[in-house]
Amino acid sequence: MTALAEDRNTERKDGVVVPFQVITNDCIYGGSLVAVNAGGYALPGSDTAGLIFQGVAEARADNTGGANGAIKVNVRRQGLFLFNMGTAITIANVGDAVCLVDDQTVDLAANCINDIACGKIVEYYSTTKAWIDIAR
Repeated sequence: MTALAEDRNTERKDGVVVPFQVITNDCIYGGSLVAVNAGGYALPGSDTAGLIFQGVAEARADNTGGANGAIKVNVRRQGLFLFNMGTAITIANVGDAVCLVDDQTVDLAANCINDIACGKIVEYYSTTKAWIDIAR
């Protein structure tokens, strides 16, 4: 392609909420952490090799008994969310990166096996919970 020689009307989306096709025979619960597998299908977040974190499910998407992509889940990809921590934290952990443990738990990267990054601690809530900025 050649470089532009005039203005271009480029289509855009805000990208805050994005639909993903759900993996076969699984249920993603509203408010849960969501990842995609190597095939690009959404599934509940976990500390599993090869997953890529995408955001937080807006509502339940139950594809139990369905084929890959039979339904979609809307995933919020920006914002601050209060999540459980896998190990105890202190206020000194504000600013630390966190990784997926499961679909409702995050932890410091040092405590995870596959280091699937999902955000940063932006506010200390308690030793077992923190506000996580999931900005992608």
